[in-house]
Amino acid sequence: MKKWIFIILVLLSIIVWFIPFERSITFTETRVEKPVQHFLPLKNENEFQLVFTHSIHLTDVTESYKVLPTNEFQLLAMEYTDVAIGMPGHAEEGQTLHYEDGVYTLQYNDAKLEEFTLHIGNVNYKLNLQHKGIVIPLKKHLVRGKSYLVTIKRLSLYDKLKGVELDD
Repeated sequence: MKKWIFIILVLLSIIVWFIPFERSITFTETRVEKPVQHFLPLKNENEFQLVFTHSIHLTDVTESYKVLPTNEFQLLAMEYTDVAIGMPGHAEEGQTLHYEDGVYTLQYNDAKLEEFTLHIGNVNYKLNLQHKGIVIPLKKHLVRGKSYLVTIKRLSLYDKLKGVELDD
């Protein structure tokens, strides 16, 4: 009887350790043999923003995202103040552009991504992840000059132990 209880406890421990349970935004370094995975648990808040300083016209850009139940990203909007190089001055199909109080807001009607690649530029400009009112400076945690595949995954305790949790 004790043998069976021990076996059941060991099996339950293994299950708890390896079952993915926590949805997280993951940043996995690309083009390396052993990539390190950074992650931010969503904790029931599915919207976040990437805020960065545009490297040419040096103004802030805010990209807003929502994480869908399908583990896809839905692009909600992009806000910026300058339509110079690299920033759209008009809406394309599936988009709406508004201009109010000096701010352009480009809204996406139904733009979805399974993943995207984020390059961490080797310049001293802002690149922040905002989630649940917390600002996380990504250049403090991720390596400059490297690219990261950004996805939504469910992580197990084992995955979390192997990775690096993003915090402020």
